[in-house]
Amino acid sequence: MRFLRTIVAVTLALGACIPLFAASSSADLPHVHVQLIAPNAQFHPGQNDAGLYFKLEPGWHVYWKNPGDAGEPPHIKWTNSPQVTVGPLKYPIPKRLPLGPLMDFGYEDEVVFPLQVNLAGNAAGSATLHAKVDWLVCRGSCIPEKTELEIARPVGQGSDTVQPDQQIWARLGNRLPQEPPSNLKIGFVPTGGGFRLTVNTGQRETEASFFPSSPDILSNPAPQAATPTATGITLDLKKDENLAANPKELTGLLLLSGNRAYELVVPSGPPKPARAAPSEAAPAAATSLEVSTNPPAAGSTASVAKTGLAGAATFAFLGGLILNLMPCVFPVLFIKGLSLVQSGGEERHKLRNHGLVYTLGILVSFWVLVGVLLGLRSAGSHLGWGFQFQSPVFLSLMAALLFFLGLSLAGQFEIGLTLTSAGGSLAAKQGYTGSFFTGVLAVIVATPCTAPFMGVALGYALSQTAIVTFAVFTALALGLAAPYLALTLQPAWTRVLPRPGAWMEVLKQAVSVPIFGTVIWLAWVIANAYGAAVLAALLASFLLLAIAGWFLGRWPAKGWSSAIAALLILVVVLTAIVAPKQLGQTAEAQNQAGNSSGWQPWSADAVTRFQSQGRPVFVDFTASWCLSCQVNERVALGKPEVRKAFADANVVLMRADWTRYDENITRALNGFGRSGVPTYALYVPGESQPRLLPEVLTPGIVTNALAPLTHGSTEAAASSSNHQ
Repeated sequence: MRFLRTIVAVTLALGACIPLFAASSSADLPHVHVQLIAPNAQFHPGQNDAGLYFKLEPGWHVYWKNPGDAGEPPHIKWTNSPQVTVGPLKYPIPKRLPLGPLMDFGYEDEVVFPLQVNLAGNAAGSATLHAKVDWLVCRGSCIPEKTELEIARPVGQGSDTVQPDQQIWARLGNRLPQEPPSNLKIGFVPTGGGFRLTVNTGQRETEASFFPSSPDILSNPAPQAATPTATGITLDLKKDENLAANPKELTGLLLLSGNRAYELVVPSGPPKPARAAPSEAAPAAATSLEVSTNPPAAGSTASVAKTGLAGAATFAFLGGLILNLMPCVFPVLFIKGLSLVQSGGEERHKLRNHGLVYTLGILVSFWVLVGVLLGLRSAGSHLGWGFQFQSPVFLSLMAALLFFLGLSLAGQFEIGLTLTSAGGSLAAKQGYTGSFFTGVLAVIVATPCTAPFMGVALGYALSQTAIVTFAVFTALALGLAAPYLALTLQPAWTRVLPRPGAWMEVLKQAVSVPIFGTVIWLAWVIANAYGAAVLAALLASFLLLAIAGWFLGRWPAKGWSSAIAALLILVVVLTAIVAPKQLGQTAEAQNQAGNSSGWQPWSADAVTRFQSQGRPVFVDFTASWCLSCQVNERVALGKPEVRKAFADANVVLMRADWTRYDENITRALNGFGRSGVPTYALYVPGESQPRLLPEVLTPGIVTNALAPLTHGSTEAAASSSNHQ
């Protein structure tokens, strides 16, 4: 129990280390200055103006409530003074922002999103607005950012003094669309490929454009042909190719010449008096509320986002269960199976304690991993699941640890024998310590794998608040621990286990086989990503560990032999830290992957270029340390029928190799709502978002996804042949 208390204390200490940030009224982040403003020097009972201000670097933009073909609008969560409520963000008139073959709707340079602050009639003293804000800022690539902002104003009845926020408000606070005037009539009728929108204002209009409030209704990048009439203008709009049925009405923003903008509902049929679009209802009285705008226009987290935390936690738990069957975790399951056999005759409470300590080891490891992820994310890094396997130091240390463990299991020495010489009481504790650190090892070797359900759940978790992230990762940890924990909590199930005997030593030695197999895989990853020189240093480390193991096995429980072994292990650790930097990183894994079997190296610009040429693109987001990725390449992507399907559909094959950290790949994965590999994206011409395939592939899954493209390619070829 002293050991358990120590682990709990360490866990609480880690939680206490989470930094606390004091919010200010403004923040400067990469490419954007963001500020919470209130134009008046004091708040008054009733309605007051406030806003969220962005000042952007040239070329960068943030998004309207319908971001267009990609992106996401700002989100804001409030924690305010009592007797203060805040209305939803209001969206100024947006711009059309072309990006290759796509079209975004948003804002460049600077923008204010106005909002209403409501104070109760008996409010007095000071009123504080505290906001947690997150947004997406883009220019070719996109960066998710967040901060906390706070302003305080005295509550008074007198006149306001001039203060700096008034200058920003006077310049940008009046750019909201208006309610349509009474003389405006509007309507639309379906056409062959879209809709014709007729606007009557009583005068000739020369310019017009329409921004739909909902995605997937109109083709955003398609030009909107405007034809002036004597009493207004007509707009020809192209509908989205995936739109199954014509809508009964269109809701959006109509922009006319002179920067006149109206949010309205366009009815089907001949022009009728315009009706204002329904406004978002202001929240009821509350001191903490969340104003969340539309979800992302597309992405694999959409289905999870609909069910929220409960859905993400369920997916994560199922992913953790399946993770036990993945090849990454296979060696650890051997170790736990052996320990369960060895403890099969123990008392019920001891078995239960082993299961609980093993689960605690998994939970603490996941919490530490999430803490590191969130800490680095708050510092501006973009990391995903399995990020530690992108470090040559971690890979080398992990390979050395497993090699040393394999030597012990194979019988060269006994790890516990030297420890028992320190006293009999330590031997009793060693069992629980082993269970805890076996849980830690399970997490370490599980991180290069992404099981089914995990990708979507983790992508959702890493895009949410810290509490949600911890909750989803906790569900994943419980799923990983569940099978072994269930056996220890239900001792009756252990009766099917064989009795202890001499065969257990043979089984223990057999366990070293998958351990050494994992070591070979890690050595291959290092050679593939960092070159032969780093691999040679790793092999030399293995030799030193073998010598250390020989000393421990030849002279067990001797202080001087343990000291020599410890010195050799220290040299191995120093080699793992120094070798990658000193020997250089000569291998270019991404180029190697791109030049093999017709695969090209991935880049976002290349995908856009091929899409503009009308060619489909298949992107394999992979890494050499991802065993699931390697299995999928062998059983699916490398099969002759799959290669033929790619060729028949004229698909461009691209490989995004994440073996080494690549910020562009990380952002692309985040854009899909994913945080790790494997991820498979099929870009189809004419579709704004890629189709994501499952994490576990079969030849049938890939060929079925390509079948519509293959059919279309065959028809096009036949048509071309007949024409000739």
